[in-house]
Amino acid sequence: MTAWILLPVSLSAFSITGLWTVSYNESCSPDPAEEGGPKTCCTLDDVPLISKCGTYPPESCLFSLIGNVGAFMVALICLLLYGQFLEQSRHSWINTTTLITGCTNAAGLVVVGNFQVDHAKSLHYIGAGVAFPAGLLFVCLHCVLSYHGASAPQDLAMAYLRIVLAAIAFVTLVLSGVFFIHESSQLQHGAALCEWVFVIDILVFYGTFCYEFGAVSSETLVAALQPAPGRACKSSGNSSTSTHLNCAPESVAMI
Repeated sequence: MTAWILLPVSLSAFSITGLWTVSYNESCSPDPAEEGGPKTCCTLDDVPLISKCGTYPPESCLFSLIGNVGAFMVALICLLLYGQFLEQSRHSWINTTTLITGCTNAAGLVVVGNFQVDHAKSLHYIGAGVAFPAGLLFVCLHCVLSYHGASAPQDLAMAYLRIVLAAIAFVTLVLSGVFFIHESSQLQHGAALCEWVFVIDILVFYGTFCYEFGAVSSETLVAALQPAPGRACKSSGNSSTSTHLNCAPESVAMI
């Protein structure tokens, strides 16, 4: 087990805690009616869209920090996962596409975090339109990799958990989009609830990567960055690294 296991856990804990802090500060403003200041919005009867709680300082500063740091951690996690699959001789177009969609998700998060919805609405919505679908596609593709690469009962159990999380993400993102395009306050409230569930669900999904990251080492990062030919499959008996995932058979590697 290596310290890399803390990376996906930190992403989930940092992002979820940060977003709830932004939301709490918004709803507990000492003077909500202050000119130009935030308005009370986060109540059980009026749950806000996540972006709305990060519009004004100091909440906007924390919101940008969450977006930037979270995007960096997402990109690093995707790169390490990509390298880990290459170490197992599982070079495939799905693995490459998963890396691309994960990095696209990270790029969208940077735009969302730095361009607040009330001040740069078009850029903010473009960022959200990139980040959310890319995040959903990433988790769906990784479900395929997890399921077909399962070589032990616990691997299969983790794959099933991720499939459930991906299904929740798909349903909530679709409902959020359907509700968001309507002007009804009730539907807007429903869109916000679905958005919160979607984001937290995706962050929990990222947190599950701590299962694989116990086997990540510096060699994994090298494997992700070096040219493809000549990679050797990491075996479970290798004394330099330990892993609970075995090399996948050729039929799996060609997925």
